[in-house]
Amino acid sequence: MTVLVGRRESFNAAHQLCDPDLSDDENRRLFGKCANLHGHNYVLEVVVAGEIDETSGYVLDLKLLSTVVTTQVIRDVDHRNLNTDVPWLKGCIPTSENLAQAFWERLVPELPEGMLRSVRVWETDKNWAEVSDRT
Repeated sequence: MTVLVGRRESFNAAHQLCDPDLSDDENRRLFGKCANLHGHNYVLEVVVAGEIDETSGYVLDLKLLSTVVTTQVIRDVDHRNLNTDVPWLKGCIPTSENLAQAFWERLVPELPEGMLRSVRVWETDKNWAEVSDRT
C-alpha cells in the first residue's frame, strides 16, 4: 500500500516577472503589475509517497524531509530577491510554475528514488502551481 505524507514550509521573497528579451512596455503588457518588483509570503508543500516502514512506522521521517526542503530550497530563497539573489534561478522568470519546477529539480536528487510525488508553490492564498510525478 502506498501512503502519501507531506511537509509544508514557508518563505518570504521578492520577485519581478519580466523577460529581459522584451521591452518594458511588452513586459507590462504581458505581466501587468507583476512586472514591478514586489513580494509574497510563499508556502511550499512537498509530498512524498511510499510504503510504511515496519520498524519506524514512517514512509519518510518528516524531520528528514524538512531538513532536505530547508537546505535545498528555503535557505536560498527566504528573504531574497528571486531574480537576482538565487544563483540556481538565474535566467528563470520566477513565476509559481517555474519555481515549482526548479524546486522539484533541487529536491528529487536528495530524496530516495521515486519517492517525490509533488511540489506545490502557493504564491498567494488563492494562487498556486504544482509539479508532480504525474505530469
